[in-house]
Amino acid sequence: MELIYFQLLAAILFCIGIYGVLARKSAVLILMSIELMLNAVNINLIGYAAFSSLGASHKNLGQVLVIFIITIAAAELALAMAIILRLYRNKNNVNVDELDILKG
Repeated sequence: MELIYFQLLAAILFCIGIYGVLARKSAVLILMSIELMLNAVNINLIGYAAFSSLGASHKNLGQVLVIFIITIAAAELALAMAIILRLYRNKNNVNVDELDILKG
C-alpha cells in the first residue's frame, strides 16, 4: 500500500464529517461527525508514521500523537454528552437550531 491511499481515505472521512457537522441538526449526530473528523486525522497520522523515512523516532512520534488525539476525543465526548444530556433534560430537545438556553 502507498501513502496516497491513507490520505484519500482520511480526506473522504474528513469531508463526510464536515458535511455531518454542517447539515445535521441533532447535537448527537454533530458530535459523531466531529469524532469522525478526529479519526480521519488519526488515519492520516498513522499513514505518515508508517511511511516516514526519517527514522524510528518519527514513527513513535506519530503513534504518540494518535494516542493523544484519542485521549482528547474521549474527554471531549464525555463532556459533550454530559452537556447534551443536561440540555435534553431541561428542554426535551437536542435540536441545535431550537436551543437558545446558552444565550446570555
